Amino acid sequence: MNIGIIGSGEMGRCLASKFVKLGHAVAMANSRGPASLKELAADIGVEAGTVEEVTKNKKVIIVSIPQKAVPYLPQNLFKNLPRDVVVIDTGNYYPTLRDGAIPALDQSGIDSLWVQEQLGFPVVKVFNSILATSLNDMGSASGAQERIALAVSGDDARAKEVVFKLVDELGFDPFDVGDIAESWKQQPGSSIYCRDIGIKELKRRIDTMGTAWADMRNTIIAKRKASEALMREDYPAYLKSLQD
Repeated sequence: MNIGIIGSGEMGRCLASKFVKLGHAVAMANSRGPASLKELAADIGVEAGTVEEVTKNKKVIIVSIPQKAVPYLPQNLFKNLPRDVVVIDTGNYYPTLRDGAIPALDQSGIDSLWVQEQLGFPVVKVFNSILATSLNDMGSASGAQERIALAVSGDDARAKEVVFKLVDELGFDPFDVGDIAESWKQQPGSSIYCRDIGIKELKRRIDTMGTAWADMRNTIIAKRKASEALMREDYPAYLKSLQD
């Protein structure tokens, strides 16, 4: 299928490379323009374009940029998309590490619900809760023992079905967390965030969180802040902390 990726950071590059190898046609854009992607495009076999170009005539559009950049995407970029287009959000909110404080997001506390409101188009949250290195190296065949599971959240069941197939193609088991309002369960600070665990353990941890964001909000935000501090100070120690 035709896939557009907005963002050329580590996750965007990893997904682009993987999807090209799977036979999908991929176009990529970033904030610096197509010329800045010329070498990358030639290396992994994607088409470089503007943000407007990579959102046209696509089946799937992946938004993989810092949260602080989302409001600066071109106005109405997603407004006229056909309703059968699948928009994926891979982002995470890091206010003290990268994004700065975003008051509206601080108020809601649910990253992708805010992104969906900014874009004015339904999104599916996935690929946010796995390191790009794990996504690149740890996929396995369907049915394999200890296959890593990825959390998927979104309001559109049809869109999630497309995402489930892509996740499976990449070598991971998709797990339906629920609608986009429940995507807090896969945000930084949650017990499944960037943990390379199988579907049974993923489900157990999600069930342990319960269903009320209000009950978990302070705990998850506190853990996110602690993780941000550890990432700044000692990244190897942060990676080790993800092994629990």
